[in-house]
Amino acid sequence: MAVVALVDGVAGASVGLLPLVALGPAFAGLVGSWGRTVVVGALAVAVVCALGVADGLFAERRGFAAVGAVVGVTVAGVIAAVTRQRREAELANVRSIAEVAQRVLLRPVPRSAGHLRTAVSYTSAVAEARIGGDLYEVVASPAGVRVIIGDVQGKGLDAVETAAVVLGAFREAAHDEKSLEGVGERVQRAADRTISGEKFVTALMAEITPAGDATVLNFGHPPPMLVRAGGAVEFPEPPAYALPLGLGMPEGDPPEPFSVLFRPGDQMLLYTDGVTEARDGGGAFYPLRARAALLADGDPQNALEALRTDLIRHVRGPLHDDAAMLLLRYREGGATAPTAGGED
Repeated sequence: MAVVALVDGVAGASVGLLPLVALGPAFAGLVGSWGRTVVVGALAVAVVCALGVADGLFAERRGFAAVGAVVGVTVAGVIAAVTRQRREAELANVRSIAEVAQRVLLRPVPRSAGHLRTAVSYTSAVAEARIGGDLYEVVASPAGVRVIIGDVQGKGLDAVETAAVVLGAFREAAHDEKSLEGVGERVQRAADRTISGEKFVTALMAEITPAGDATVLNFGHPPPMLVRAGGAVEFPEPPAYALPLGLGMPEGDPPEPFSVLFRPGDQMLLYTDGVTEARDGGGAFYPLRARAALLADGDPQNALEALRTDLIRHVRGPLHDDAAMLLLRYREGGATAPTAGGED
């Protein structure tokens, strides 16, 4: 508006720039509040009137046309600003509800569970909300520390609903069942009973005892990464991969549990395929094995944050899939009461 007034004052009425003053309230309606749009519109009308009088345009009625154009654009800008603000408020409420639902679903895991120290990192593929289909949980049961990590096919609120079914069944079964196989069977029955359509959940469950034995069940999920005290890295594979949860296929065999050693100084990283399938600009997958040294930090959460930062640096942009990581460390000194921790 100032530029238009300056050019009009220098060049005179022959240039015909006076209607461009309406750009002021037009842009104000796009980015500002309705009150700001009214103020800018009133200022634009004053500028047009002042320039119209100075140029003698009101005698030719051209000045009235310019004033009418500014008033019309201002009214349209106010309507646009009110509509936009209402939609922004509705969107903010939806995002707030979605984030609360996600936090209720994915509760902060305890920093200490039995003989383990734990840390978790969750990065949603939805850039503006913590909504996704990855799930995790840590439960200290009489049989040992039982954990789950999973990946729901799909994203958004439908994926969150599916994740809630699996997590609810796991949390209940982890306390009641005597064996990890029993936990897996109950979770599988719950998923087959409630998940419909083409949805499914890949999941990995583990039970780690204070004696250093870990039992793993794999429902079509990426294998865990074991980082030994000496720095060796292993990816223990199941004897045979089972179908994911929720497919409900009677011919599918249940997963066969297998054992791995988990001794003091060892670390176990559970993750979803959003980590290993993250690509850089050249299409190269994230080299998780080569980045195992990043977990050397004494604090598990700091170590996991270093790995997450390196993952985002590798992608150099937003992730295309949710990425969840759960780090377990064998903690010497016996079991203690769990302490609450935050999620990343």
